[in-house]
Amino acid sequence: MKTTPKNYQHLFLSLFRCLFAIFFLATLCLQIESGSAAVIKIGDINPLSGKFAKQGIEIHQGIKVAVAETNTAGGIDGNQLELISRDDQSQPDVAISRAEELCSWQNVMAITGGYVDSLVGPIAAIAKKYKIPYVASASLQKELTQHNNPYFFRISTLQGFIEPLCGIITEKFKPQRLAILHAATPGATELARDLEHCIKNQGLKVRLVEKFRPGTPDFTPLIAKMAGMKIDVMVSGVFTPDHILFVRQLKENRMTPKAYIGPFGIAYESFIDALGKDADYLYSTCAWNPEITAPGTENASASFVRNFQKMFDQQPNTTNMHGYTSAKALIAAMGNVLKSGQHLTGENIRSSLTKLDLPMPMEHIAFDSNGDPLHYRHVVVQIQKGKFVAVYPPDRASGYTIYPMPPWDER
Repeated sequence: MKTTPKNYQHLFLSLFRCLFAIFFLATLCLQIESGSAAVIKIGDINPLSGKFAKQGIEIHQGIKVAVAETNTAGGIDGNQLELISRDDQSQPDVAISRAEELCSWQNVMAITGGYVDSLVGPIAAIAKKYKIPYVASASLQKELTQHNNPYFFRISTLQGFIEPLCGIITEKFKPQRLAILHAATPGATELARDLEHCIKNQGLKVRLVEKFRPGTPDFTPLIAKMAGMKIDVMVSGVFTPDHILFVRQLKENRMTPKAYIGPFGIAYESFIDALGKDADYLYSTCAWNPEITAPGTENASASFVRNFQKMFDQQPNTTNMHGYTSAKALIAAMGNVLKSGQHLTGENIRSSLTKLDLPMPMEHIAFDSNGDPLHYRHVVVQIQKGKFVAVYPPDRASGYTIYPMPPWDER
């Protein structure tokens, strides 16, 4: 029999129908076996490389624990979570690209993660464009919640730092010559401005406010300036590497303030490892660590620590908890949508987040009308014999301040 083009076409159509039938039956079988459960996609954008990689990886680890816990417990209403993670490389333009990818052809239901506002801000703008909720893990800049973006939420806020810092300085230390130093970044600049305003409102003077570039190679001129002004208390709004250099050069120049307070970058075991005994008596703030948790959440905190250690074979820190908390907020909001019998849509998840009331080890999560957390508060800690001791506010304190700190040559 002679084969014609018409015969080829007929054979091709028959083969196509056969393959389609096989695919349909296989899909049907999988649905039956899985109980027709769907997979819920969550986007996760963090700086996993570049200058903020350490913090981004820590946030990502916390998110992974939250997702693993949920899936192990049966998912959300029987639906497993799929975490789609992307690296913004510590660059705003890359963050935009990654957010576009997740919101468009990846079709995630929501996004979490994010470290520093220069990266969080661009992601929030893309999330608003696609009407996809975004719960940021680490964001402080006030401006971001003043952009009329109903899809943006965050679990941290600048006020959570200001209140305990202002309290311990004005109630406990009452310095005569206070200096506020800060990195030239939006969050650190706002912290310095708001802290100065709070301290002045309490009747104290701020003798010096100084801004400098992150990564400054030598603080000796600034230290000499402060020594000449007889500065007795320093608040240093910089990041871990700058703190390490600053403290070492304070010791080299034999300048011992009564208190050195670093709101960011000190309350980490890695900081103590880097400075050893020279870290003792320094102050910082902390939203959570394995020994400092919100009252009534001790069991939940211990469970997080165990699960984190199983996954990563190390002790979690406060940045890990920020990632975990943001993911848990998003998961709880999605769960409430499904429990109410509604479809899982961006608008329904957004609406659920506005009504969230979720106790967590770091904070009791509830958001105001701008998407800021209502209950995010740090405690002030002092390093004593290589350990973090909560010293303020009084209702969270586990020990007492050692003030003034002893001179370097008397330790």
